[in-house]
Amino acid sequence: MISVVYSPRYDIRFFGVERLHPFDSRKYGRAWEELLRLIGPRLWQHHVPVDRAVTDEELLLVHSAEYLAKIRHPKALATALEVPPMRYAPGWSLRWKVVKPIRWATRGTTITAKAAMSGGVAVNLSGGYHHAKPDRGEGFCLFSDIALAVRSLRAEGMLREGQRVAYIDLDAHQGNGVCHQFMNDKDVFIFDMYNSVIYPFEPEAKQRIDCNLPLPRECRGVEYLRILRNSLPGFLDSLTRSQGVGLGIYNAGTDVFSGDPLGRLALSAPEILERDLFVFDQFRTRGIPVMMLPSGGYTRESYRLIAATVSHLLEDLGTSPVS
Repeated sequence: MISVVYSPRYDIRFFGVERLHPFDSRKYGRAWEELLRLIGPRLWQHHVPVDRAVTDEELLLVHSAEYLAKIRHPKALATALEVPPMRYAPGWSLRWKVVKPIRWATRGTTITAKAAMSGGVAVNLSGGYHHAKPDRGEGFCLFSDIALAVRSLRAEGMLREGQRVAYIDLDAHQGNGVCHQFMNDKDVFIFDMYNSVIYPFEPEAKQRIDCNLPLPRECRGVEYLRILRNSLPGFLDSLTRSQGVGLGIYNAGTDVFSGDPLGRLALSAPEILERDLFVFDQFRTRGIPVMMLPSGGYTRESYRLIAATVSHLLEDLGTSPVS
């Protein structure tokens, strides 16, 4: 069974200013509409709605109170989101039009984690904010939805003490925020393949990666997939041999797509689909619940790439609707 978590509140619309960043802040709704085109009304049988936005009280599990107070101000928000003109906007408008959708997506990631634990496979059509640190937002990432999902599962007893989490980051950018969030967490194991010559440049964060796979600029799909196939099975086997893995988290950035202006790798659409299905297969063959987050992707094709993967998963795994 596969769950697809989505809310129409995910899309960010701020009088066109959001278009000053290459990130398509409306790709979540576009991905949903593309899925409806590909799957039809059957998609609704697998849809899991998002009940509300995440609260500050919940965010205090992964962020400092000082940071949450700081991003109420336009200048700090504009810096974290990398859209400088936003610093001149009224704070209330940014909180309503920009921050609120991110809060909904952050809550969606926690719901996705719970759905994966219950049903085996779940996808959030937004989220994957892997640059957000405990006391700093950057790289269009305000809130650490990934860390919050893990800590929420633990708080509710869905992940037991000592139960491992396997985090697989295949976004083109290294997930520095996730590394900082789990810097001293011995039960989260990080696998990260990324373009080694682009942001972020953080040696301290990279030291936290358990399987560190830096790639050359413009790495092509054949070589990329060879490295992934040679590395991921052994990584997962090493975790499952000694102790059970309770959850797999797959950060499936589409900025590896050839021509992406920020990712600067060179995978084709079929190669991205092959990558995604391979990752899911590795978790499923080991009986590990897995969730997917779309993370980065800075071309107009990003939403189609996301929808292609989810539609294939629905065809392969979607025989049972969400209860």
